[in-house]
Amino acid sequence: MKNSIGLDKSKVKTLTEKLNDLLANYQLYYQNLRGFHWNLKGNDFFTLHVKFEELYNAAQLSIDEIAERIVTLEAVPLHTYSDYVKQSSIKEYKNVTSSHETVSKTVENLKILIDKERDALKIADETGDESTVDMMTELIRFQEKTIWMLNSFNHK
Repeated sequence: MKNSIGLDKSKVKTLTEKLNDLLANYQLYYQNLRGFHWNLKGNDFFTLHVKFEELYNAAQLSIDEIAERIVTLEAVPLHTYSDYVKQSSIKEYKNVTSSHETVSKTVENLKILIDKERDALKIADETGDESTVDMMTELIRFQEKTIWMLNSFNHK
């Protein structure tokens, strides 16, 4: 049986589960970035304060796109913090203030997101869902470049 946009409902169920997992991880990634932005200390404050704001604004847009894609696929996106914390592989960071640690934790979080996006991309491709494939490709491209830049910043 097909859904309203012509995709197999049984395959879409697996895809939306992957997307909900990604959504939960994005929410923790986003909140970690907010904390890093607010609590950063040291000589790199002005540089990283702006970078973390750029990254959390991008994450906020991605969160909305992922949630809306889940709805488009006729499922319900996770939407409570308790669900996000329970589902997410990304963990909350508290009182992280050094530039080296905030950048390292951000890279760790991005690697988790990329792994989950690649999983979702594979399922989306198997489902014939070109729109989700495109979305995942764009997210991965942006995050790979961000990892490169953050690793270059943290290079000693």
